[in-house]
This record gives sequence, C-alpha cells and structure tokens, in this order.
Amino acid sequence: MTLLGASPALADASGARLTELREDIDAILEDPALEGAVSGVVVVDTATGEELYSRDGGEQLLPASNMKLFTAAAALEVLGADHSFGTEVAAESAPGRRGEVQDLYLVGRGDPTLSAEDLDAMAAEVAASGVRTVRGDLYADDTWFDSERLVDDWWPEDEPYAYSAQISALTVAHGERFDTGVTEVSVTPAAEGEPADVDLGAAEGYAELDNRAVTGAAGSANTLVIDRPVGTNTIAVTGSLPADAAPVTALRTVDEPAALAGHLFEEALESNGVTVKGDVGLGGVPADWQDAEVLADHTSAELSEILVPFMKFSNNGHAEMLVKSIGQETAGAGTWDAGLVGVEEALSGLGVDTAGLVLNDGSGLSRGNLVTADTVVDLLGQAGSAPWAQTWSASLPVAGESDPFVGGTLANRMRGTAAEGVVEAKTGTMSGVSALSGYVPGPEGELAFSIVNNGHSGPAPLAVQDAIAVRLAEYAGHQAPEGARMMRGPVQGSGELECSWVQAC
Repeated sequence: MTLLGASPALADASGARLTELREDIDAILEDPALEGAVSGVVVVDTATGEELYSRDGGEQLLPASNMKLFTAAAALEVLGADHSFGTEVAAESAPGRRGEVQDLYLVGRGDPTLSAEDLDAMAAEVAASGVRTVRGDLYADDTWFDSERLVDDWWPEDEPYAYSAQISALTVAHGERFDTGVTEVSVTPAAEGEPADVDLGAAEGYAELDNRAVTGAAGSANTLVIDRPVGTNTIAVTGSLPADAAPVTALRTVDEPAALAGHLFEEALESNGVTVKGDVGLGGVPADWQDAEVLADHTSAELSEILVPFMKFSNNGHAEMLVKSIGQETAGAGTWDAGLVGVEEALSGLGVDTAGLVLNDGSGLSRGNLVTADTVVDLLGQAGSAPWAQTWSASLPVAGESDPFVGGTLANRMRGTAAEGVVEAKTGTMSGVSALSGYVPGPEGELAFSIVNNGHSGPAPLAVQDAIAVRLAEYAGHQAPEGARMMRGPVQGSGELECSWVQAC
C-alpha cells in the first residue's frame, strides 16, 4: 500500500526499513540467552498507532518491576502529580503550664520519604510548642494502612533485604534514595581474632544484635553474612572479615517499621529537650479525642518529585505504599485489596485494556502478577497523552546517563550506542523474569516498546533487551557517538535482580 502523499519509491523505502527492523529483532531474539524462554515483544508508533513489531504480544507473563509502570500511572490518575503526604504529632490537648502532656502520637499517613531529619524537625516543633514532658507514652500510629506488612507470596528468604521491606503507613526512609523500613548496618574489622565491630545504624537500641563475626587474618577470605532471621527483629552477623578489609555496609530490614519510627522520634524528642516518661509503642489516636491538638506536622514533596527515586531506583516499598494510598483515596481503606481495585479502575479510566492484567502487588515482586506486552504498550500510549505525561516521562530511567537520578537502573546500560540519552524505559529483573519497556523518541515521532522475558534459565537477558532498544533508536533516526562500537551479534545477559536492589547502580 502506498503511503498517503508519498511517492511509490518513498513508500517502498519505508517498507524496506520496516522489514529490515523486523528481521533484525527476530535475529536478536535468537540469542542463546533466551533458550527455553518466552518473550513478549511489541513495538508501536505512538503517533499513528501502527504496530511495527509483535511476537507473543498477548501472552500473559510475569512483569517483575515493569508492574511499577501501572502503579505509577494509577497513582498519578488517582492522587495527582501535586499530591503530598502528611505526618503529624498529636496530643489530647495543648501542654499545661508546666509543659506537660499525657500521651503523644506520631501519626503517619503514607509518606515514603519521611526521614530522620524530618522527625528531628517535628521534635523541635513539639519543644517549641511548650512541651517539656510526656507523662505517659509515645505511640507510633500507622493505622492509615492496615497491619498486613508483606504480600502473601513474597519469598520469606527475601525478608532481610531492602527490596522486601515491611510496608507501613509510618516508616523512616534511608538516604537520598529513600529506602523504607531499613537500617544501614556497618561492620568494621578489629584486631585479628577479635569480634568484628557492628553498628546497627538507625536501629541501634531498637533491633537486637547477634554478633558472631570475627576478624580474620589480613588477606584472608571475606565470608561475612549480615542477616535478619525471619520472624525476628535481630540482626545476625556471622563469618569472618579480614583485618585489612574496608568496613562493610549493608541495608537490612527491620521488623515493624512504625515502631522504629517511634524509637527514632523519642530520641529526637530527647535531643530537643522533651522527656518521655513512659514507653514507646504502636497505637492509633483514640477515637474519643474530638479535637486533638496538633503540635507538629510535616508535609512531603509532591508525588511528581517522589516518582523520581521510586521509578529510577525501582523502589518496591514506594510502590506498595502508593497502592495502599490509592485504596485510602478510592475506598477509605489502606489495604492491598482496596488499592489494587483502585489501580485497575484508574487504568481502565485511562483507556487501558486491562483484560490481560492480573494484579497481586504494586511493585512486581509478587509472582502472582501477570501482564502482556500488548497491555504494557497500551499503557505507554495512554500515559503519553495524559495530562501528567511529562511527569511520568521524567521518572523513567534514561539509557547510559551516568547521573543516577537520571539514568537510574539504566545508568550503566547502552552507553556508546544510539540509545544513549535517548531510550526512556522501566527495567525489571528477578530470577527467571526480566523486562524493559518504554519509549524511543525520534525526530519524526515516538516509538513505544515492551520486552518481557520469562523462563530463561541463566542470568537476565539484559543485553538482548539492550540490543533491541539500540536497534529501535537507530530506526528512529539516532546514531551512536562518533567512534563508538555498536552492539551486534550474539549478546550475553547478566544479573538476577534489579541493580538498584543490590546497590550496583
């Protein structure tokens, strides 16, 4: 068929280019890394809606962290790009003349970026309000969400690691990437034969320590293991750390993140001159407090800003907190059940065909999720024309960009190729599952693509995904930097988890 307004020669040239593209993608998908795997691959021209390539596009597959595309879009639809999250400190009444209140409540409402510095600022506000003594107890109130901490099919052996932290409406975020429900454990060698020195970071005084790690001879093997046994709030450190080794740091989860927040807030109160006479525990503001006195509050950045660390670093905790926040907004219930219904309704309202979609969490860590490459590309197309499209696009990792807050999980991928600085896409990797879906902007339009690989027996076929994305960038009119060697021929994958989950990007 001749393109409208184009000469037969131009139409033939366009057809030949498309044929070559399809043949090249077919060849890339013959890579040995995909032996035994099923790969859903779809490419669409967003301007015309033309499907440029499709293989197993309707096959239901596990998405890994590509599930976050759906969660982010739903959050923008339901909550809005300008949505912010609040945290308050409440008492039954203002402090009396002697600066006393009975009980104090730290009330969380789903802020995934609440930091220890924010707690200190609120403690200073409490002191500035005239409080000098809390005669009773300090309560951490996380009742904005339910008490279900983990999704039913998340693997128990993942629980010590930051990517599988417990979900709470009141949690303290660590570092500039805002990892929730964790503490940074530091292990430093001592003299040979002596126990290694362990610092529990934020959880010092909250979590228990079982330190069986020893300092080995200089140059000996590093066999250090930092664990949190399932069902405990104990950091267990075992193995040997050479005497000449640098300190080892690792993020490990804690049990009951809200209780850790309460512990840190008590410390912040004490440092600001406020004494808590009673205990620190979990509990909601009493229902019979008609007009609770708000002594301090904190408001988070807007969702448009929070999406950057969430999507760039594939933060599972953020995803699940957003799902429960959607549940609160749509049904008045901060639960996974309500939130996931809200996500699907938002996607349908956006125009996405959800027939092939099965939701069991918001992050993709669950192996109960199912998507099709067709559905992912449908979402990409609908999101690209939504009022919040620019915010959405800015949250996606950008291929080969070394700044981690731009490149994210793609910072070290596709460098020196036509895709560098061009491809914007969400990654996703866990054992036997890997995906890459996003956009390839070009001078004459934009391509939306989805690559979902399931069932590969070796490492994730990241290089296969990259080769397809590079080829799409070339098709869209981009060229590699001068002198760079392009990716060609058989490629090898690597990794079994998102690089951000193992602090590799």
